Amino acid sequence: MSPCKWRFIISLILFLLFSLTHLVTGHIRYSIPEEMKKGSLIGNVAQDLGLDLKRLRSGRARIVTGESIQYTELKSDKGILVVNERIDREQLCGDVTPCSFSFEVILENPMELHQITVEITDINDHSPTFKRSSISFEISEIANTGARFSLTSAEDPDVGVNGLKEYLLTENDYFILKQNANADGKKYAEMVLQKPLDRETNPILTLKLIAVDGGTPQRSGTVNIDIAVLDVNDNAPVFNQSVYKATVMENSARDTYVTTVNASDADFGSNSIVSYYFSDLNSGLSDLFMIDEKTGVILIKGSVDYEKDKKYELRIDARDQGGLTDSSKVIIEVTDVNDNAPTISVMSFTSPVSEDSPPGTTIGIINVKDLDSRDNGQVNCRIEQNSPFKIKSNLRNYYTLVTDTVLDRESVSEYNITIVATDAGVPPLSAKRTFNLKVSDVNDNAPAFSHSVYNTFITENNSPGVSVLVIRANDPDENQNARISYILEDSNIGGSPISESVSVNAESGVVHAVRSFDYEQIKQLIFVVKAQDGGSPPLSSNVTVKMTIQDQNDNPPQVLYPVQTGGSVVAEMVPRSADVGYLVTKVVAVDVDSGQNAWLSYKLQKATDRALFEVGSQNGEIRTIRQVSDKDAVKQRLSVIVEDNGQPSRSATVIVNVAVADSFPEVLSEFSDFPHDKEYNDNLTFYLVLALAVVSFLFITCLVVIISVKIYRWRQSRILYHSNLPVIPYYPPRYSDTLGTTGTLQHVYNYEVCRTTDSRKSDCKFGRAGSQNVLIMDPSCSGTMQRMQREKSILDEPDSPLEVRCMSILFTGSVHTYIHTYIHGFIDFGRFVLFLFYFIYFFCRLPSYRQQYTPF
Repeated sequence: MSPCKWRFIISLILFLLFSLTHLVTGHIRYSIPEEMKKGSLIGNVAQDLGLDLKRLRSGRARIVTGESIQYTELKSDKGILVVNERIDREQLCGDVTPCSFSFEVILENPMELHQITVEITDINDHSPTFKRSSISFEISEIANTGARFSLTSAEDPDVGVNGLKEYLLTENDYFILKQNANADGKKYAEMVLQKPLDRETNPILTLKLIAVDGGTPQRSGTVNIDIAVLDVNDNAPVFNQSVYKATVMENSARDTYVTTVNASDADFGSNSIVSYYFSDLNSGLSDLFMIDEKTGVILIKGSVDYEKDKKYELRIDARDQGGLTDSSKVIIEVTDVNDNAPTISVMSFTSPVSEDSPPGTTIGIINVKDLDSRDNGQVNCRIEQNSPFKIKSNLRNYYTLVTDTVLDRESVSEYNITIVATDAGVPPLSAKRTFNLKVSDVNDNAPAFSHSVYNTFITENNSPGVSVLVIRANDPDENQNARISYILEDSNIGGSPISESVSVNAESGVVHAVRSFDYEQIKQLIFVVKAQDGGSPPLSSNVTVKMTIQDQNDNPPQVLYPVQTGGSVVAEMVPRSADVGYLVTKVVAVDVDSGQNAWLSYKLQKATDRALFEVGSQNGEIRTIRQVSDKDAVKQRLSVIVEDNGQPSRSATVIVNVAVADSFPEVLSEFSDFPHDKEYNDNLTFYLVLALAVVSFLFITCLVVIISVKIYRWRQSRILYHSNLPVIPYYPPRYSDTLGTTGTLQHVYNYEVCRTTDSRKSDCKFGRAGSQNVLIMDPSCSGTMQRMQREKSILDEPDSPLEVRCMSILFTGSVHTYIHTYIHGFIDFGRFVLFLFYFIYFFCRLPSYRQQYTPF
């Protein structure tokens, strides 16, 4: 059977298989003549299949042929099928008739497969042709009537009525033409001798053989027949078999043995020598086989391919030296071997695929074919490596690649899927096809911080804008979904927005200090930073940042006791009977810093007698280190320095005045010229100078006014006194010299002068000191005491009349009393103003002191 017929049978089988599958929803057949122009209409596919044009477009309708040449084209926008390439029926099918080719129209979503068969009808576009321009015969003149002589067959690629119809032989007296047909229907002609030849009459005959087809218009081909008449050779060769059969493996090597033909001739001598030839061998077969003219051995000359032709038929002629011939047939069957690996064709492939695609999402459609037959053509498809994909087969030779699980781009962003197609041959052959699939990202991951809480430290007194720390959040997504912005969450610290203290760079996550921090005001900042990605919708997460302010040694120690003022001199009294270790006083100091910056140590810097006192380095207690003796000076001045433990350390100095005495009179004379401590607080200097200027102005103004008024009243009282009128001079009912408060105790020394007019008697009363341990000395106190003693001596004179003594006191005391009273009154007024100023200033500073100083 010819290869064209086999191709037709295979196409018919494939058509029947596809028609049985449930997904083949339609089958149409068209018939067109060959050699149609490109773009010629074949048929309306959409109308014939009952499909809508929208369905063709949405299903991405396309033609699947698996052939290298695509003869047709589907216009999906019009739903028509047109000629895409020139179709030569002879080239496509050869001798096979009817000639047709099939293909599938595939649609997706859902998948549909429609079988279309296009039959190519023949046109008479070829004339019969002979392979040789002339045929030569040498025929013995004694050839028997009825002897047959095979003629070369003509070839006409056309089929049907357009094919070879008959042979014609030019008219002659010796030969007639007899036409025969092979089993495959192929015609050939033989000359039959009807009248004996006479070499002496006609040694050479020239005839013409004409091959005519049945087309319209009719075409023909001609070959010359040259006949040389020989002398006697009355026996023709005879083959021992009319048909020879052989089997060869495809892809057999060159010179592989096929079979041997044999013919015998009853003649003797040279007339019995037989030569073997291929008769009527087309060009294709002449390239595949060769025959030894002498032995009749047939060998393989070219490459035998089972997929092209499964069986070959050869005609062999045996010719003797007299030109007599005989013919035989050789049938060669080709055995298939597994020499074709499967081929993988991609119908469609989608990349990238979204990571949130559900399992079962179609990634691609492939077509797998194997040109071999039987087991050699059975193909199995699989995925080579473990991957979240699987392959399914719904149609013969068609496979669908789908997702098997949910994809995660953050785990695997790209897959190389290798599909292996293996046939069932021995040994098996396989083919591989690798698909690169990218997974597209969706915003399914929120930014994540490496720490749940960030702890950082910053030293107080920092520069505004300094970088504190960098916070980082990671987002496994990509592109815009992984672009992180850092946002400071709104909150309040001490009643103020957190944005006034810190800021966060939205791009880098760097936290900056907006202002300078003071450890004594705030110890720690706790705020929240949000990391938000750029996805839609955006995802975010929060993290807590604890920023601890670290202390610096920026505050010197503050001495709370003894209080250092610029007014009076504070003295601690130590009796001369004090034993060793007697507690004189205690220096109390604090440091608003913390940690080692607030660890205070006390040290005696200077002392009048360093061998008499010591200071406790930890508690600041001033104690005697030996027995107080009478030789020790009454005035003792101690300078104590208080240092913290910071680096570098800060210090403060306090002056402690100590009086070594058993009674106040002993101390008065010694401390009258004791220098005053004039160490003022630097922060109050400006305010004190301002207050002093204002008080001095008010004092001078008031002094001038009051003295003028009092002098005027005194002159009026003197006029009344000389006029013998009862006089009641003015005495201040009470005089209190309050010098202020120094330290923690109040020290006051008071006296009173009383005068009665009825009894003409005078009494002077002196109040005792309010404290015997602490004395307050003032420069003006000494003069006042002396004046009081002089007045007391006048009152105590025994020889002076009481009236004289009282008048003397009146006269003397009047001037002194008025002047002294008003002067001290204005001094008291000035001190009252200073006291009021200090009170207001301290009251204004009280909130800050409460924050700076911890309770002692």
